[in-house]
Amino acid sequence: MSKEISDNPGASRYEVRVDGSLAGFAEYRTRPGKIVFTHTEVDGAYEGQGVGSALARGALDDVRAKGLAVVPLCPFIKGWIDKHPDYQDLVA
Repeated sequence: MSKEISDNPGASRYEVRVDGSLAGFAEYRTRPGKIVFTHTEVDGAYEGQGVGSALARGALDDVRAKGLAVVPLCPFIKGWIDKHPDYQDLVA
């Protein structure tokens, strides 16, 4: 199973594709120097297969590379960061 994470700024969301098919997304709003994650959704067909985790990691790695801080309003992103202390430094 190939997972590809990409930013779709036109839709204000990060998307994860599994073998080319859209499997989930993490919606966000941008603020000066920050990205506010508001909602994450993974298609039920992909639940329990690490798709959400791959999406969170890929999105947060991209945010780090862009030098932005994270405001995790989305419970999934907040919970993922709580479980991965190496991403705590991103939280605004």
